[in-house]
Amino acid sequence: MKIKFLFLILIIISSCSKKVFHEKWTQKQAPDYFKARFETTQGNFDIEAKREWSPQGVDRLHQLIKSDFYTDIGIFRVIPEFVVQFGISNDSILNNSWKKYTILDEPVFQSNDSMAISFARDGINSRTTQIFINLKNNHRLDTVKYNGVIGFPVIAKITNGMEIVHKFYDTKDNVPDQDSIQKYGNNYLIRKYPKLDYIKKAYLLK
Repeated sequence: MKIKFLFLILIIISSCSKKVFHEKWTQKQAPDYFKARFETTQGNFDIEAKREWSPQGVDRLHQLIKSDFYTDIGIFRVIPEFVVQFGISNDSILNNSWKKYTILDEPVFQSNDSMAISFARDGINSRTTQIFINLKNNHRLDTVKYNGVIGFPVIAKITNGMEIVHKFYDTKDNVPDQDSIQKYGNNYLIRKYPKLDYIKKAYLLK
């Protein structure tokens, strides 16, 4: 608990330093295959991504990781036996900047199996920064029709640390308001949801 408390203090301090957004980030193409590590308050998990699974989606994931977007962000939606979701920055300006560069919809080539990762979306061409991890085989998400789009294309899969993902604080009965996270960042989460887990940072692996 002491380690987690110290990390929350660091989050508050880091909220004072804003990142600068660069449009060129959104134009970078990912390699055909890459690995990355996510360090969290519960431990680390590793992923692999193949561009053939979802070219637009994998490009965006690579862009976000390489630009350090997934740093000090709350894991705000944890529904046991369903999904873990995160991807809202502590910096509202950064969130609004990425929102302007949504990515095009794509067909589903890989199934939403347990530990597969997909972008969340709420309509046509609406994928931006939020991703979710499947906690079980959610195959219905491959073909579900929602707000004019079909399915959620898989962009990556967890290769190590699966047990870590199952340890994240359960928010099923009290999911934080996404608009409030967008506006107030981690200050809102720390004040209202002190037990929440966080992605400390994510980076590419060689």
